[in-house]
Formats: sequence, structure tokens, C-alpha cells
Amino acid sequence: MSANRPAAVVVLAAGEGTRMKSATPKVLHTLCGRSLVGHVVAASRELDPENLVVVVGHAREQVQAHLSEVDPAVRTAVQHEQNGTGHAVRTALEELSQSGVAIDGTVIVVCGDTPLLTGETLRLLGDTHAADGNAVTVLSAEVPDATGYGRIVRDESSGAVTAIVEHKDASVAQRAIREINSGVFAFDGRLLVDALGKVRTDNSQGEEYLTDVLGIVREAGHRVGAAVAGDHREILGINNRVQLAQARRLLNDRLLERAMLAGVTVVDPASTWVDVSVTFEPDATVHPGTELLGATHIATGAEVGPHSRLSDTSVGAGAVASFTVAEGVRIGEGANVGPYAYLRPGTDLGPKSKAGAYVEMKNASIGEGTKVPHLSYVGDATIGEFTNIGAASVFVNYDGEAKHHTTVGSHCRTGSDNMFVAPVTIGDGAYTAAGSVITKDVPPGSLAVARGQQRNIEGWVARKRPGSAAAQAASAARQESEGER
Repeated sequence: MSANRPAAVVVLAAGEGTRMKSATPKVLHTLCGRSLVGHVVAASRELDPENLVVVVGHAREQVQAHLSEVDPAVRTAVQHEQNGTGHAVRTALEELSQSGVAIDGTVIVVCGDTPLLTGETLRLLGDTHAADGNAVTVLSAEVPDATGYGRIVRDESSGAVTAIVEHKDASVAQRAIREINSGVFAFDGRLLVDALGKVRTDNSQGEEYLTDVLGIVREAGHRVGAAVAGDHREILGINNRVQLAQARRLLNDRLLERAMLAGVTVVDPASTWVDVSVTFEPDATVHPGTELLGATHIATGAEVGPHSRLSDTSVGAGAVASFTVAEGVRIGEGANVGPYAYLRPGTDLGPKSKAGAYVEMKNASIGEGTKVPHLSYVGDATIGEFTNIGAASVFVNYDGEAKHHTTVGSHCRTGSDNMFVAPVTIGDGAYTAAGSVITKDVPPGSLAVARGQQRNIEGWVARKRPGSAAAQAASAARQESEGER
């Protein structure tokens, strides 16, 4: 636990975000497997705050429901009218007060649309705030181009912040400053409560500005400082889909860099996308055009891709999944999947098993060494060890109202173009003939043949298709055969 554990972190997430042009509230748009506000909440949790409050407003029921899923311990405070950032923070502190929480310590305020902000940077902000004895500490950043941003003006001798000057109000000298305001702050909690009561609304928007608190505490003789973020891109806010895509690219690059430095080979980072919840072991390999989503885990020596999409899937050591779509699947050690396989939820591939080209599986348990090599559908089934399923086989599991289970034992050999009409059981060591429709249980070690007897109708083509290419070919073949005799 940090010695500078904040009394509260307040996340501002009440805005509508009209520039997103979306029915989805801005803070619920996602990148890399988390919502915007979810990223901010996760970073805030790294500080282990005594209280974490998210201020909600627009579409608050949706936002509250989402927060209860991603972090049930989060408190929410409702800002019924969006009357400015100062009003939003005051709403959060009043929510805590009404719950019997007395703020005594540091309060950190963050924006709910800054998904690149890290816990490390927030910790820097809190530590700087405590070390410098500030009443307010601004998280700032030095940017290549500060056009449009509020500039941080410091006292040259002490380094204290004397003003935050908006671009339109800045002098020529101030516009040369590259240190900008991020909108993220650390406050002395007691001074913040007092100052918020003094914030006025006599401005062009008629709103309570949180930044007015800085002037109020400075006039009262307290120090205002700044902590500079190590990477200016962390403070980027999201206001439209273009910025959302840019942030997604930056966060994805960050995640892939972390994986590569930990021993993962990512052949083409530009075409590889991962969620924050994806985990790897050293010497895993990810080929181009691959998406890894949710709680996916790639073990040592495994290879995924190219052009694969795995969600909530574990890939065992040494396994290979190429041109594969998988969701909610376990791929065992040394298993081989693809190309062009579709593995649906509940599929469990045992060690050294195979789900080959154009194979679809759902709710299927496949034993060690068992192979389903080609063009087959396996649904609601259990298959034992070292069995081979013939090409173009279908596990017929649905009768129009209910799903039924098929069991195939170990060391079985089933023929091509088999239909297994569930519920049915194929015993250990059994065989089934090609083209069979299996509707009854097959005892262990038996051969099941379930197909009609072949009948050849001589001369059918000549009678029914006279003059056709087939008839001419058949006639020529007959003449050739007679000539040989």
C-alpha cells in the first residue's frame, strides 16, 4: 500500500459526448477490451484509494450498470445537470459526506475519457503532491505542439504554478510554453471542500469551473504545483471516433511492446490486436492479422495465426492455431487447429489433438491424440483418445426442439461422410463404414454399416440421356472395351 494513499479518487464521467455521434454514452465506448471509464477506474484502483467515486449524468443507468459489472465497489454520484467540472466534484464529495465519509487527505480528480492514463502516472501525481506540500497539484505534460491547450505558467524561482492560461488568452511568450494542463489534479481534501463553496458561475458558460479552485487556494496563500507526466500521450482525451482509433492504436502498441519485452514474438505488431486482459508466456508466437481478446492466454511455444481471432481461449504449450476463430475454448498442449477452423464455446481439445481444415466444433470434448481432420461438424459430443473422425462427418445434435449428446470412444475409426444422429454412443475400438447414418449405439470393437445396398442400372444414361456427352463417353468406353476383348 502506498504511503500516499488518497482519501478519494473522483472520476468525471457525466458528459454526453455528442461528438461521438453515438447512442452509446461516450465513456462506454471501448478500446482493447475495456470501456473508456473502465480504463480510468482500473488505473485509479492501482492507487488503492479509500474511496473511488464516479460522477455520472448522461445515460447514468447504463453507466452505473456497467460500473457495477467491472468494479462493484465503485460509488457513483449523480450530477443531474451538467453545471461544470467544479459542480461535478462537489457532487461527488457531497455523496461521500452523505454516506458519512469525512474527507481528510488527498483527493485526486481524473477525467473518465482518458484511457491511456496509467496508475504509475497517477502515483507520480500523488507523490509529488505530498512531497511538495501542495494544496493543489496539476498533472501536466510537455507536448510537441501546445496549440489549443491551457499553458502551465510557473514561478521561475520556486517552480510553483502561478496560472493556467488558455491558448486564446495567452501572450506570445506564454504560447511558447509547451507544458500544458491535463485536467487531472490532486487536491488537499479539506481545502478543496472549502474552495468549491467559493467557486462562482459568472463566466460565459454559467458553470462552476474546477480550475477556479487553483486561484482561490493560491490567493489564500497556499502552494499550487505541477507533476509532469513522462509521456504526454497519456493525457489524451477522447471526443470523437478518430481520437478513439488513435488511442486504441497507442494502447495496443503499449500492450504489444510489453509482451515482446517479456519474450513474446509478435511478427507484425501493426496487424496484431490484443485486449488488456490477454496474457502470454515467453516464447509464444503471434503471426500477422491476429486478434486476441478477453481472457485469452497463449502458453510457451504456442503459435497463433496468421489471421486468427481468439476470444476467452487458452492455447496450450506448443499448440498451433492458424486461420482460426475460437471463443470460450481450451486448446491443449501440442494440439493443431486449422486452417479455417471455427471453435465455439465449450470446446475442449485434448493434448496433441487436431481440429483441421473447415472443422466446426461446439460444446465438444476431444481426447488426447484424437483427430477431426477435415470438413466436419462436431457439436454436443465427447470423443475419447486416439480416435479418427472421417472427413465430412456431422454430429446431428438438434432435433428441432432439444440438443442431444453423442459419445465416441477411444481408438475408434469412423468413416467419411458419417452422420451420428444423437443421442448415440460408439464404443471403444469400433469402426463405422463410410457413408453411414448411425442412429443406434455401436458396441465396442464392432463395425457399423448403415447404408443402402448399391444397385447399378445398366444402360440408364443411353436411355435417359441419349446424345449427351455422358452417353457418348459411355458408348466410346463400351466400344473400346469390346474391341479389347
